[in-house]
Amino acid sequence: MAAKMIDTTPNAAEPSPWIVRHAGLARAKGRVLDVACGGGRNGRFFLQRSHPTVFLDIDGAKVRDLKGTNGVEIMETDLETKTPNAWPFDSASFAVVVATNYLWRPLMPALIDSIAPGGVFLYETFAVGNEAFGRPKNPEFLLKAGELLEMVRGKLRVVAFGQETRRVPNPSVVQHIAAVRD
Repeated sequence: MAAKMIDTTPNAAEPSPWIVRHAGLARAKGRVLDVACGGGRNGRFFLQRSHPTVFLDIDGAKVRDLKGTNGVEIMETDLETKTPNAWPFDSASFAVVVATNYLWRPLMPALIDSIAPGGVFLYETFAVGNEAFGRPKNPEFLLKAGELLEMVRGKLRVVAFGQETRRVPNPSVVQHIAAVRD
């Protein structure tokens, strides 16, 4: 079967600027996990850079156009289930674990454990203060100040970290981290 081409039209959702800025930390052609991928904007970015990519979401409908594309695996699973073994991956499985606009605190240890030696953790989501601008407003889905730093402390080496209030394209408060497993 011929490899499918990846959609690069201007209408395709752009990857997070934070992810793009730190993508160079990833080893060439290392396996990527795009967690709670939605339409897969960040995974598609890595796929264009020749990284085999696993797109993981509760519903893979928005990435089904990638089915049959060389280097693509689409997995559907409810990451927030209470079932043991809900996390479908072994430790040290990925060169890059990427997630944006998603927070399920019980999952964080599994995400971090899934990063292989030399691998990269690229994470960005909403933080406390975002409730002034819209959803999410629930504190369960908003990072506390410095919380990402605490999650990786002693496990990964932080390359970059930040918390900021964005004004464009939509006002929001986000926290993001780029960290490496040495």
